[in-house]
Amino acid sequence: MTLQQTTEDTVRGLGFELVELERSAGGLLRVTIDFPWSPGDLADRLITVEDCERVTRQLQYVLEVEGVDYARLEVSSPGIDRPLRHALDFERFEGELVDVALKAPIGQAAAGQVHANRKKFRGTLHKAEGEQWQIVWRDEPAPAKPGQRVSAKRPPAPEQALTFSLDELQSARLAPVVDFKGRKSAPSGAKED
Repeated sequence: MTLQQTTEDTVRGLGFELVELERSAGGLLRVTIDFPWSPGDLADRLITVEDCERVTRQLQYVLEVEGVDYARLEVSSPGIDRPLRHALDFERFEGELVDVALKAPIGQAAAGQVHANRKKFRGTLHKAEGEQWQIVWRDEPAPAKPGQRVSAKRPPAPEQALTFSLDELQSARLAPVVDFKGRKSAPSGAKED
């Protein structure tokens, strides 16, 4: 049995899903876990430290029995920039902001709208027809330099879309959006206290 299969079976047996298995130089074995998801699940459960400890203990035992050579085992949650690998991941995070990298540049399909050598995109993930997915984004202009005047009447950048299949992807991840201020801005027209 392969290391991937052994790890996946162990993680699944504990009620989790294996998101990623990475073997690094120096003998580090990094395992990323999450709760399984199926269409119709409303709330996302978050992986806790206790979940990681439970999986670590079980994996240490199984890997010793299997004779797997490693120096250090690290089990963690997928974090805010979770990789998207399977069709179910894309379905789960439809409507979210994602970073997508294609295997090959967009080329002539860009039709002059974006640079033909472009491979990376950040935008909102949507389901397209069949097995296809779509990412929708706006290429906003660079921020104004200090002292530079910017017209308030400047129209927003046009919305663009790219349709792709999972076979065309090199990688895809959730794009983290972090609000360090800890509070949301008040809706327009609402009074602040």
